Amino acid sequence: MTTLDIKSIHAILLDIDGTIADTDDALVARVERWFRILRPWLPDQDKHSAARRFVMRIETPVNTLVGWLDRTGLDQLVGPIMDTLHRLRGISGSSQAQIIPGVNPALERLAGHYPLGIVTAREHHSANAILDTHTLGPLFQCVATARTCRRAKPHPAPVLWAVDQLGASPEHCIMVGDTTADIIAGKSAGLKTVGVLCGFGERTELERAGADIILPSTADLADLLLGPDSST
Repeated sequence: MTTLDIKSIHAILLDIDGTIADTDDALVARVERWFRILRPWLPDQDKHSAARRFVMRIETPVNTLVGWLDRTGLDQLVGPIMDTLHRLRGISGSSQAQIIPGVNPALERLAGHYPLGIVTAREHHSANAILDTHTLGPLFQCVATARTCRRAKPHPAPVLWAVDQLGASPEHCIMVGDTTADIIAGKSAGLKTVGVLCGFGERTELERAGADIILPSTADLADLLLGPDSST
């Protein structure tokens, strides 16, 4: 893992789930409700930890399936199904999505100094609904969703599309995300990458994927790039 040359950064791309919005914990809560059917075999005090372990374990095979559909072009044939799967990842309604504590003011600070863009695996409607519900939409100059490009993360295509929309060059951008798919997509596109631990990603796997730096939360990004906020 390396450090970032702060002065070389001209634009920032961010994921949504687990990076801006706390939808991963919402998905755990949903799975936990599903586990109620197992109540005779699963003590109440174990339901939350069991649900979290389940979600973390299915993350990799689900991403592998999405990647396979993406590589074979079948994602275009089953687009409506994939859109539904993305909506089911954590929440079905944008009003239920909670922004990770401290992320909103951090993004507002960053938007005053850098052009910002979104690169998400979500479909268009739910991605923009989350941003608009929390009045974050105006902070971002572009939003790359699951079907903006023919290929999706971890392929670099949506990252490169977003870089182009921001009028930047890859070597002067960073990709911020909580999963290896974010890091791999960013590295493959020639960007520096920032892993965050406020989602499902773990430090060891983010390091293994090649993250240049790892932060406890996306909320820490503004202090990293701009220094501590003197107004607080």
